[in-house]
Amino acid sequence: MPFVFKRLALLLSIAAIAAGQAGRQSKDAAAFKAGTAASYAAHQTNDKITIGVDPYASGDKVKVAFGKLDPYEHGILPVLVVIQNDSDHSIRLDRLKVEYSGPNNNRVEATPARDVRYLNGTDRPNAIPGPGGRVKVLKQKNPLNVWEIEGRAFAARILPPLQSASGFFYFQTGLQREATIYIAGISEANTGKELLFFELPLK
Repeated sequence: MPFVFKRLALLLSIAAIAAGQAGRQSKDAAAFKAGTAASYAAHQTNDKITIGVDPYASGDKVKVAFGKLDPYEHGILPVLVVIQNDSDHSIRLDRLKVEYSGPNNNRVEATPARDVRYLNGTDRPNAIPGPGGRVKVLKQKNPLNVWEIEGRAFAARILPPLQSASGFFYFQTGLQREATIYIAGISEANTGKELLFFELPLK
């Protein structure tokens, strides 16, 4: 086969693979949909802003959101955060601060979604990491390196009136009794006034 035809066949094969992957991602993305903020057992309303949270440590919902990957089995606790703005002004979310607080008030900051692919936590975690953490960089392919991690992460920066936004935050910890999610850094877009913080017990 002439070189030009071999090259054309290779390009067509690559295009077909990319199209297949894009189609799968589009189908998977459509299958997952967050509920309203008030529909979750753990929700709170301040200043006409309602936030609901839901930990994804077990159940069919994990498969719906992350496919074959179960982040919790790799030491990562995904927590879905849904924010509903029922006020008459836009709010800023670009300085959002989200922390996991254990029963002894030990706090774990959310790991940026872009960094999760480089982590390998302890299997089946049951406690907050101690000093130095339990996470190391992998040299081999990491099972956490899947598009769902960043694709489903919370990304909204501005939330207009009567709109909602949702996405996951990721914590290097286990789900504990009496744990809470602490959320702060929400402010009015036009005045810069920071709103009250939220503290939601995980169910």
